[in-house]
Amino acid sequence: MTDPDVPRLYSTLTRRNESLVPGPDGTIGIYVCGPTVYAPIHIGNARPFVVFMVLKRYLERRGARVRLVSNLTDVNDKIFAAAAAAGVASTEWAERMAAGYVEDTDRLGLGRPDAEPTVVASMASIIALIERLIESGAAYVADGDVYFRVRRFTRYGALSGQRIDEMHASEDTGPKEDALDFALWKARKAGEDAAWDSPWGPGRPGWHIECSAMACDQLGCDFQVHGGGIDLVFPHHENEIAQTESSGCHRMAGIWVHNEMLEFAGDKMSKSLGNVTTLREVLERWPQEVVIAFFLTSHYRSRLPFSEDRMAEAEAVCERFRNTIRSIDRAATGGSHDVALSRATRMAQGLVFAALDDDFGTPGAFAAMFDLVRELNARLAAGPVDAAQLQEVRVRLVDLLDMFGLGGLATPVDETPREVAERVAEREAARAARDFGRADVLRAEIEAMGFEVVDTAEGSSVYPRGD
Repeated sequence: MTDPDVPRLYSTLTRRNESLVPGPDGTIGIYVCGPTVYAPIHIGNARPFVVFMVLKRYLERRGARVRLVSNLTDVNDKIFAAAAAAGVASTEWAERMAAGYVEDTDRLGLGRPDAEPTVVASMASIIALIERLIESGAAYVADGDVYFRVRRFTRYGALSGQRIDEMHASEDTGPKEDALDFALWKARKAGEDAAWDSPWGPGRPGWHIECSAMACDQLGCDFQVHGGGIDLVFPHHENEIAQTESSGCHRMAGIWVHNEMLEFAGDKMSKSLGNVTTLREVLERWPQEVVIAFFLTSHYRSRLPFSEDRMAEAEAVCERFRNTIRSIDRAATGGSHDVALSRATRMAQGLVFAALDDDFGTPGAFAAMFDLVRELNARLAAGPVDAAQLQEVRVRLVDLLDMFGLGGLATPVDETPREVAERVAEREAARAARDFGRADVLRAEIEAMGFEVVDTAEGSSVYPRGD
Protein backbone atom coordinates (compact mmCIF):
# COMPACT_ATOMS: atom_id res chain seq x y z
CA MET A 1 0.00 0.00 0.00
CA THR A 2 1.31 3.45 -0.90
CA ASP A 3 1.47 6.29 1.60
CA PRO A 4 -0.92 9.05 0.42
CA ASP A 5 1.34 11.66 2.01
CA VAL A 6 4.38 10.61 -0.06
CA PRO A 7 4.75 11.76 -3.69
CA ARG A 8 4.95 9.02 -6.31
CA LEU A 9 6.75 8.88 -9.64
CA TYR A 10 6.43 6.36 -12.44
CA SER A 11 9.59 4.25 -12.70
CA THR A 12 10.60 2.92 -16.09
CA LEU A 13 12.42 0.10 -14.28
CA THR A 14 9.43 -1.29 -12.35
CA ARG A 15 6.68 -0.07 -14.75
CA ARG A 16 4.65 1.38 -11.89
CA ASN A 17 4.42 4.39 -9.61
CA GLU A 18 6.94 4.26 -6.77
CA SER A 19 6.94 6.27 -3.53
CA LEU A 20 9.61 8.94 -3.46
CA VAL A 21 11.23 8.58 -0.06
CA PRO A 22 14.28 10.64 0.98
CA GLY A 23 17.61 8.95 1.65
CA PRO A 24 19.01 8.21 5.12
CA ASP A 25 20.24 11.80 5.46
CA GLY A 26 16.80 13.18 4.60
CA THR A 27 17.81 14.35 1.11
CA ILE A 28 16.16 13.43 -2.18
CA GLY A 29 19.01 12.96 -4.64
CA ILE A 30 18.16 13.45 -8.32
CA TYR A 31 20.58 12.90 -11.20
CA VAL A 32 19.56 13.99 -14.70
CA CYS A 33 21.54 13.37 -17.87
CA GLY A 34 22.27 16.77 -19.38
CA PRO A 35 23.23 17.69 -22.94
CA THR A 36 26.28 16.95 -25.02
CA VAL A 37 27.56 20.47 -25.64
CA TYR A 38 28.42 20.43 -29.34
CA ALA A 39 25.74 22.90 -30.54
CA PRO A 40 23.16 25.29 -29.05
CA ILE A 41 20.43 23.23 -27.41
CA HIS A 42 17.12 22.86 -29.21
CA ILE A 43 13.72 23.30 -27.61
CA GLY A 44 13.44 19.53 -27.13
CA ASN A 45 16.62 19.49 -25.01
CA ALA A 46 14.96 22.04 -22.74
CA ARG A 47 12.15 19.67 -21.73
CA PRO A 48 14.15 17.66 -19.15
CA PHE A 49 15.66 20.89 -17.81
CA VAL A 50 12.19 22.37 -17.22
CA VAL A 51 10.64 19.13 -15.92
CA PHE A 52 13.31 18.34 -13.36
CA MET A 53 13.93 21.93 -12.24
CA VAL A 54 10.20 22.33 -11.57
CA LEU A 55 10.10 18.90 -9.90
CA LYS A 56 12.80 20.17 -7.55
CA ARG A 57 10.87 23.40 -6.88
CA TYR A 58 7.69 21.43 -6.10
CA LEU A 59 9.45 19.00 -3.75
CA GLU A 60 11.14 21.88 -1.93
CA ARG A 61 7.80 23.69 -1.64
CA ARG A 62 6.53 20.46 -0.12
CA GLY A 63 9.25 20.73 2.54
CA ALA A 64 11.77 18.25 1.14
CA ARG A 65 15.52 18.78 0.93
CA VAL A 66 16.56 18.13 -2.68
CA ARG A 67 19.94 17.85 -4.38
CA LEU A 68 19.61 18.00 -8.17
CA VAL A 69 22.63 17.10 -10.28
CA SER A 70 22.73 17.45 -14.06
CA ASN A 71 25.89 16.79 -16.02
CA LEU A 72 27.35 18.37 -19.15
CA THR A 73 29.08 16.04 -21.60
CA ASP A 74 32.04 18.04 -22.86
CA VAL A 75 34.07 15.18 -24.45
CA ASN A 76 32.42 13.43 -27.37
CA ASP A 77 32.80 12.51 -31.06
CA LYS A 78 30.22 15.15 -32.00
CA ILE A 79 32.25 17.81 -30.21
CA PHE A 80 35.41 16.79 -32.09
CA ALA A 81 33.54 17.01 -35.41
CA ALA A 82 31.83 20.35 -34.65
CA ALA A 83 35.07 21.93 -33.40
CA ALA A 84 37.00 20.76 -36.47
CA ALA A 85 34.32 22.22 -38.75
CA ALA A 86 34.55 25.53 -36.86
CA GLY A 87 38.34 25.49 -36.92
CA VAL A 88 38.81 25.68 -33.14
CA ALA A 89 40.12 23.35 -30.45
CA SER A 90 37.54 20.85 -29.19
CA THR A 91 38.03 21.93 -25.56
CA GLU A 92 37.44 25.58 -26.51
CA TRP A 93 34.36 24.65 -28.54
CA ALA A 94 32.91 22.61 -25.66
CA GLU A 95 33.48 25.47 -23.22
CA ARG A 96 31.78 27.89 -25.61
CA MET A 97 28.77 25.62 -26.11
CA ALA A 98 28.51 24.87 -22.38
CA ALA A 99 28.47 28.60 -21.60
CA GLY A 100 25.76 29.06 -24.22
CA TYR A 101 23.70 26.26 -22.68
CA VAL A 102 23.87 27.87 -19.24
CA GLU A 103 23.02 31.28 -20.68
CA ASP A 104 20.02 29.92 -22.63
CA THR A 105 18.57 27.89 -19.76
CA ASP A 106 19.17 30.75 -17.31
CA ARG A 107 16.70 32.77 -19.39
CA LEU A 108 13.95 30.38 -18.27
CA GLY A 109 14.29 31.81 -14.76
CA LEU A 110 14.03 28.44 -13.00
CA GLY A 111 17.40 28.55 -11.26
CA ARG A 112 20.27 26.08 -11.68
CA PRO A 113 20.79 22.48 -10.59
CA ASP A 114 22.77 22.13 -7.37
CA ALA A 115 25.72 20.71 -9.31
CA GLU A 116 26.58 20.55 -13.03
CA PRO A 117 29.68 18.34 -13.30
CA THR A 118 31.56 17.89 -16.57
CA VAL A 119 33.47 14.97 -18.03
CA VAL A 120 36.77 16.88 -18.12
CA ALA A 121 36.49 17.86 -14.44
CA SER A 122 35.51 14.28 -13.49
CA MET A 123 38.24 12.46 -15.41
CA ALA A 124 40.04 11.10 -12.33
CA SER A 125 36.83 9.60 -10.95
CA ILE A 126 35.97 8.07 -14.33
CA ILE A 127 39.38 6.40 -14.61
CA ALA A 128 39.16 5.10 -11.02
CA LEU A 129 35.74 3.57 -11.73
CA ILE A 130 37.02 1.84 -14.85
CA GLU A 131 39.93 0.43 -12.84
CA ARG A 132 37.50 -1.08 -10.33
CA LEU A 133 35.51 -2.70 -13.13
CA ILE A 134 38.67 -4.23 -14.59
CA GLU A 135 39.74 -5.54 -11.19
CA SER A 136 36.34 -7.17 -10.68
CA GLY A 137 36.45 -8.89 -14.06
CA ALA A 138 33.48 -6.91 -15.37
CA ALA A 139 35.72 -5.11 -17.89
CA TYR A 140 38.83 -5.83 -19.94
CA VAL A 141 41.54 -4.01 -21.91
CA ALA A 142 41.92 -4.53 -25.65
CA ASP A 143 44.36 -2.54 -27.80
CA GLY A 144 44.22 0.53 -25.56
CA ASP A 145 40.42 0.43 -25.32
CA VAL A 146 38.50 -0.83 -22.30
CA TYR A 147 35.20 -2.72 -22.71
CA PHE A 148 32.43 -3.82 -20.36
CA ARG A 149 31.42 -7.50 -20.44
CA VAL A 150 27.67 -7.18 -20.95
CA ARG A 151 26.83 -10.87 -20.49
CA ARG A 152 28.44 -10.85 -17.04
CA PHE A 153 25.66 -8.58 -15.79
CA THR A 154 22.68 -10.93 -15.50
CA ARG A 155 20.11 -8.14 -15.08
CA TYR A 156 21.10 -6.43 -18.33
CA GLY A 157 17.95 -5.40 -20.21
CA ALA A 158 15.72 -4.98 -17.15
CA LEU A 159 15.28 -1.23 -17.70
CA SER A 160 14.49 -1.36 -21.41
CA GLY A 161 12.68 -4.70 -21.31
CA GLN A 162 14.98 -6.19 -23.96
CA ARG A 163 16.28 -9.75 -23.89
CA ILE A 164 20.02 -10.04 -24.16
CA ASP A 165 19.83 -12.90 -26.67
CA GLU A 166 17.76 -10.72 -29.00
CA MET A 167 20.01 -7.64 -28.87
CA HIS A 168 22.12 -6.40 -31.74
CA ALA A 169 25.49 -4.74 -31.30
CA SER A 170 25.44 -0.95 -31.58
CA GLU A 171 29.17 -0.57 -32.26
CA ASP A 172 31.76 -2.17 -34.54
CA THR A 173 33.11 -5.41 -33.11
CA GLY A 174 36.78 -4.36 -33.33
CA PRO A 175 38.89 -6.00 -30.60
CA LYS A 176 35.89 -6.80 -28.38
CA GLU A 177 35.35 -10.24 -26.89
CA ASP A 178 31.62 -10.01 -27.60
CA ALA A 179 29.73 -7.83 -30.07
CA LEU A 180 27.44 -6.65 -27.24
CA ASP A 181 30.27 -5.29 -25.09
CA PHE A 182 30.50 -1.48 -24.93
CA ALA A 183 33.43 0.88 -24.54
CA LEU A 184 34.40 2.36 -21.18
CA TRP A 185 37.59 3.95 -22.51
CA LYS A 186 38.56 4.73 -26.11
CA ALA A 187 42.16 5.00 -27.23
CA ARG A 188 43.04 8.24 -28.99
CA LYS A 189 42.25 8.21 -32.70
CA ALA A 190 43.77 10.17 -35.56
CA GLY A 191 42.21 13.60 -35.88
CA GLU A 192 41.26 13.93 -32.21
CA ASP A 193 42.93 17.02 -30.77
CA ALA A 194 42.45 16.15 -27.09
CA ALA A 195 43.26 13.09 -24.98
CA TRP A 196 43.82 12.23 -21.33
CA ASP A 197 46.41 9.93 -19.81
CA SER A 198 45.22 6.64 -18.33
CA PRO A 199 46.70 3.28 -17.27
CA TRP A 200 45.70 2.00 -20.75
CA GLY A 201 47.23 4.83 -22.73
CA PRO A 202 46.00 8.25 -23.89
CA GLY A 203 42.35 8.47 -24.79
CA ARG A 204 38.97 9.50 -23.46
CA PRO A 205 35.96 7.94 -21.73
CA GLY A 206 33.15 6.17 -23.48
CA TRP A 207 29.80 7.93 -23.32
CA HIS A 208 28.13 5.81 -20.61
CA ILE A 209 30.82 5.58 -17.92
CA GLU A 210 30.91 9.33 -17.35
CA CYS A 211 27.40 9.49 -15.84
CA SER A 212 28.06 6.57 -13.50
CA ALA A 213 31.14 8.32 -12.14
CA MET A 214 29.55 11.75 -11.85
CA ALA A 215 26.31 10.48 -10.28
CA CYS A 216 28.16 8.46 -7.63
CA ASP A 217 30.59 11.33 -6.98
CA GLN A 218 27.76 13.76 -6.37
CA LEU A 219 25.06 11.58 -4.80
CA GLY A 220 26.68 8.32 -3.71
CA CYS A 221 25.17 4.89 -4.39
CA ASP A 222 21.45 4.21 -4.26
CA PHE A 223 20.17 7.75 -4.68
CA GLN A 224 16.47 8.39 -5.18
CA VAL A 225 15.82 9.43 -8.80
CA HIS A 226 17.68 9.10 -12.09
CA GLY A 227 16.13 11.08 -14.92
CA GLY A 228 16.49 11.98 -18.55
CA GLY A 229 14.84 11.73 -21.94
CA ILE A 230 13.12 8.50 -22.98
CA ASP A 231 15.65 8.13 -25.80
CA LEU A 232 18.35 7.44 -23.17
CA VAL A 233 16.74 4.28 -21.76
CA PHE A 234 18.74 2.10 -24.14
CA PRO A 235 21.62 1.85 -24.34
CA HIS A 236 22.76 4.75 -22.14
CA HIS A 237 20.83 4.16 -18.93
CA GLU A 238 20.88 0.40 -19.35
CA ASN A 239 24.67 0.60 -19.50
CA GLU A 240 24.84 2.98 -16.55
CA ILE A 241 23.02 0.48 -14.37
CA ALA A 242 25.24 -2.41 -15.50
CA GLN A 243 28.58 -0.70 -14.94
CA THR A 244 27.59 1.08 -11.71
CA GLU A 245 26.15 -1.99 -10.03
CA SER A 246 29.05 -4.14 -11.26
CA SER A 247 31.46 -1.77 -9.51
CA GLY A 248 30.11 -2.66 -6.06
CA CYS A 249 27.06 -0.39 -5.82
CA HIS A 250 24.06 -2.51 -4.81
CA ARG A 251 21.60 -0.26 -6.65
CA MET A 252 22.27 2.85 -8.69
CA ALA A 253 18.92 4.63 -8.28
CA GLY A 254 15.55 3.83 -6.78
CA ILE A 255 13.30 5.40 -9.43
CA TRP A 256 14.09 5.85 -13.13
CA VAL A 257 12.10 8.77 -14.57
CA HIS A 258 12.01 9.53 -18.30
CA ASN A 259 10.35 12.42 -20.10
CA GLU A 260 8.99 11.85 -23.61
CA MET A 261 10.28 13.58 -26.70
CA LEU A 262 9.06 16.63 -28.56
CA GLU A 263 7.56 16.04 -32.00
CA PHE A 264 8.05 18.18 -35.05
CA ALA A 265 5.72 17.41 -37.97
CA GLY A 266 5.19 13.90 -36.63
CA ASP A 267 8.87 13.09 -35.99
CA LYS A 268 10.86 13.48 -32.80
CA MET A 269 12.93 16.63 -32.77
CA SER A 270 16.64 15.94 -33.24
CA LYS A 271 19.69 17.57 -34.73
CA SER A 272 20.35 14.46 -36.85
CA LEU A 273 16.95 14.81 -38.53
CA GLY A 274 17.57 18.49 -39.13
CA ASN A 275 14.19 19.55 -37.68
CA VAL A 276 15.62 21.67 -34.90
CA THR A 277 14.45 24.94 -33.40
CA THR A 278 16.87 26.16 -30.75
CA LEU A 279 15.79 27.23 -27.29
CA ARG A 280 17.45 30.57 -27.98
CA GLU A 281 15.25 31.13 -31.04
CA VAL A 282 12.12 30.19 -29.11
CA LEU A 283 12.96 32.57 -26.26
CA GLU A 284 13.53 35.39 -28.74
CA ARG A 285 9.95 34.93 -29.89
CA TRP A 286 8.05 33.98 -26.73
CA PRO A 287 8.44 35.00 -23.08
CA GLN A 288 9.98 32.48 -20.70
CA GLU A 289 6.62 31.90 -18.99
CA VAL A 290 5.07 30.79 -22.28
CA VAL A 291 7.87 28.28 -22.86
CA ILE A 292 7.45 26.86 -19.34
CA ALA A 293 3.66 26.67 -19.71
CA PHE A 294 4.11 24.89 -23.06
CA PHE A 295 5.99 22.10 -21.30
CA LEU A 296 3.98 21.88 -18.09
CA THR A 297 0.45 21.87 -19.48
CA SER A 298 1.27 18.45 -20.95
CA HIS A 299 2.34 15.47 -18.87
CA TYR A 300 6.06 14.84 -18.95
CA ARG A 301 5.54 11.24 -20.14
CA SER A 302 3.42 12.25 -23.13
CA ARG A 303 4.72 13.08 -26.60
CA LEU A 304 4.51 16.82 -27.11
CA PRO A 305 4.08 18.42 -30.55
CA PHE A 306 6.00 21.65 -31.03
CA SER A 307 4.05 24.03 -33.25
CA GLU A 308 2.79 27.60 -33.56
CA ASP A 309 -0.64 26.47 -32.37
CA ARG A 310 0.71 24.79 -29.24
CA MET A 311 2.81 27.82 -28.35
CA ALA A 312 -0.23 30.06 -28.90
CA GLU A 313 -2.20 27.84 -26.49
CA ALA A 314 0.57 28.21 -23.90
CA GLU A 315 0.54 31.97 -24.42
CA ALA A 316 -3.22 32.00 -23.80
CA VAL A 317 -2.69 30.07 -20.56
CA CYS A 318 -0.24 32.68 -19.35
CA GLU A 319 -2.53 35.55 -20.34
CA ARG A 320 -5.40 33.96 -18.47
CA PHE A 321 -3.40 33.94 -15.25
CA ARG A 322 -1.97 37.41 -15.88
CA ASN A 323 -5.41 38.87 -16.55
CA THR A 324 -6.84 37.27 -13.42
CA ILE A 325 -4.16 38.89 -11.30
CA ARG A 326 -4.84 42.21 -13.04
CA SER A 327 -8.51 41.78 -12.20
CA ILE A 328 -7.63 41.25 -8.54
CA ASP A 329 -5.42 44.32 -8.49
CA ARG A 330 -8.12 46.63 -9.86
CA ALA A 331 -11.13 44.98 -8.20
CA ALA A 332 -13.54 46.95 -6.08
CA THR A 333 -13.19 46.08 -2.41
CA GLY A 334 -15.38 46.47 0.62
CA GLY A 335 -17.63 43.45 0.35
CA SER A 336 -18.04 40.83 3.03
CA HIS A 337 -15.92 37.72 3.44
CA ASP A 338 -16.98 35.05 0.91
CA VAL A 339 -16.99 31.54 2.40
CA ALA A 340 -17.29 29.83 -0.99
CA LEU A 341 -14.24 31.68 -2.34
CA SER A 342 -12.19 30.69 0.71
CA ARG A 343 -13.22 27.09 0.27
CA ALA A 344 -12.32 27.19 -3.44
CA THR A 345 -8.89 28.69 -2.64
CA ARG A 346 -8.05 25.97 -0.10
CA MET A 347 -9.37 23.25 -2.38
CA ALA A 348 -7.31 24.48 -5.34
CA GLN A 349 -4.09 24.37 -3.36
CA GLY A 350 -4.84 20.84 -2.13
CA LEU A 351 -5.74 19.64 -5.63
CA VAL A 352 -2.56 21.13 -7.12
CA PHE A 353 -0.36 19.19 -4.70
CA ALA A 354 -2.47 16.03 -5.06
CA ALA A 355 -1.97 16.14 -8.84
CA LEU A 356 1.79 16.67 -8.48
CA ASP A 357 2.03 13.89 -5.89
CA ASP A 358 0.59 11.52 -8.51
CA ASP A 359 3.50 11.12 -10.96
CA PHE A 360 4.10 14.87 -11.23
CA GLY A 361 0.75 15.45 -12.91
CA THR A 362 1.21 19.05 -14.01
CA PRO A 363 -1.88 19.09 -16.31
CA GLY A 364 -4.08 18.25 -13.31
CA ALA A 365 -2.35 20.93 -11.28
CA PHE A 366 -3.06 23.55 -13.94
CA ALA A 367 -6.68 22.37 -14.16
CA ALA A 368 -7.04 22.97 -10.41
CA MET A 369 -5.62 26.49 -10.75
CA PHE A 370 -8.01 27.21 -13.61
CA ASP A 371 -10.93 26.12 -11.41
CA LEU A 372 -9.83 28.72 -8.87
CA VAL A 373 -9.53 31.35 -11.60
CA ARG A 374 -13.09 30.64 -12.76
CA GLU A 375 -14.44 30.84 -9.22
CA LEU A 376 -12.55 34.06 -8.54
CA ASN A 377 -13.62 35.77 -11.77
CA ALA A 378 -17.26 34.85 -11.13
CA ARG A 379 -17.01 36.31 -7.63
CA LEU A 380 -15.37 39.51 -8.88
CA ALA A 381 -18.14 39.94 -11.45
CA ALA A 382 -20.74 39.70 -8.66
CA GLY A 383 -19.53 42.80 -6.81
CA PRO A 384 -16.99 44.07 -4.25
CA VAL A 385 -14.87 41.53 -2.36
CA ASP A 386 -13.36 41.82 1.09
CA ALA A 387 -9.91 43.39 0.57
CA ALA A 388 -8.05 41.08 2.98
CA GLN A 389 -9.62 37.99 1.42
CA LEU A 390 -8.77 39.21 -2.07
CA GLN A 391 -5.14 39.66 -1.09
CA GLU A 392 -5.06 36.19 0.44
CA VAL A 393 -6.33 34.66 -2.81
CA ARG A 394 -3.75 36.65 -4.77
CA VAL A 395 -0.90 35.52 -2.52
CA ARG A 396 -1.90 31.86 -2.78
CA LEU A 397 -2.38 31.96 -6.54
CA VAL A 398 0.93 33.74 -7.13
CA ASP A 399 2.68 31.32 -4.77
CA LEU A 400 1.41 28.38 -6.83
CA LEU A 401 2.42 30.06 -10.08
CA ASP A 402 5.87 30.79 -8.68
CA MET A 403 6.35 27.10 -7.86
CA PHE A 404 6.03 26.43 -11.59
CA GLY A 405 8.35 29.28 -12.51
CA LEU A 406 5.43 31.47 -13.56
CA GLY A 407 5.55 34.03 -10.76
CA GLY A 408 6.54 36.70 -13.26
CA LEU A 409 2.96 36.70 -14.52
CA ALA A 410 2.07 38.70 -11.40
CA THR A 411 4.53 41.45 -12.31
CA PRO A 412 2.86 44.39 -14.03
CA VAL A 413 3.86 44.68 -17.67
CA ASP A 414 3.88 48.12 -19.21
CA GLU A 415 1.97 47.51 -22.43
CA THR A 416 0.66 51.06 -22.64
CA PRO A 417 1.18 52.70 -26.04
CA ARG A 418 2.92 56.06 -26.00
CA GLU A 419 -0.23 57.91 -27.10
CA VAL A 420 -2.22 56.41 -24.22
CA ALA A 421 0.54 57.14 -21.69
CA GLU A 422 0.63 60.77 -22.82
CA ARG A 423 -3.13 61.14 -22.27
CA VAL A 424 -2.87 59.48 -18.84
CA ALA A 425 -0.17 61.97 -17.83
CA GLU A 426 -2.25 64.87 -19.17
CA ARG A 427 -5.29 63.59 -17.28
CA GLU A 428 -3.27 63.35 -14.05
CA ALA A 429 -2.23 66.97 -14.51
CA ALA A 430 -5.85 68.00 -15.16
CA ARG A 431 -7.03 66.23 -12.01
CA ALA A 432 -4.26 67.87 -9.99
CA ALA A 433 -5.46 71.24 -11.32
CA ARG A 434 -9.04 70.21 -10.44
CA ASP A 435 -10.03 70.53 -14.10
CA PHE A 436 -12.37 67.56 -13.88
CA GLY A 437 -14.15 68.35 -17.12
CA ARG A 438 -10.90 68.02 -19.05
CA ALA A 439 -10.04 64.87 -17.05
CA ASP A 440 -13.36 63.29 -18.10
CA VAL A 441 -12.72 64.11 -21.76
CA LEU A 442 -9.29 62.46 -21.54
CA ARG A 443 -10.73 59.39 -19.81
CA ALA A 444 -13.18 58.99 -22.70
CA GLU A 445 -10.34 59.28 -25.22
CA ILE A 446 -8.30 56.67 -23.35
CA GLU A 447 -11.25 54.28 -23.23
CA ALA A 448 -11.88 54.81 -26.95
CA MET A 449 -8.31 53.66 -27.52
CA GLY A 450 -9.12 50.35 -25.80
CA PHE A 451 -7.86 51.02 -22.28
CA GLU A 452 -9.57 51.29 -18.90
CA VAL A 453 -8.55 53.88 -16.31
CA VAL A 454 -8.53 52.91 -12.63
CA ASP A 455 -8.07 55.71 -10.09
CA THR A 456 -6.59 54.90 -6.67
CA ALA A 457 -5.15 56.91 -3.80
CA GLU A 458 -1.69 56.31 -5.27
CA GLY A 459 -2.62 57.60 -8.72
CA SER A 460 -4.12 56.31 -11.97
CA SER A 461 -3.40 53.03 -13.75
CA VAL A 462 -4.51 51.84 -17.18
CA TYR A 463 -5.27 48.32 -18.35
CA PRO A 464 -6.26 46.88 -21.72
CA ARG A 465 -10.05 46.62 -21.83
CA GLY A 466 -11.84 43.32 -22.27
CA ASP A 467 -9.56 41.32 -19.93
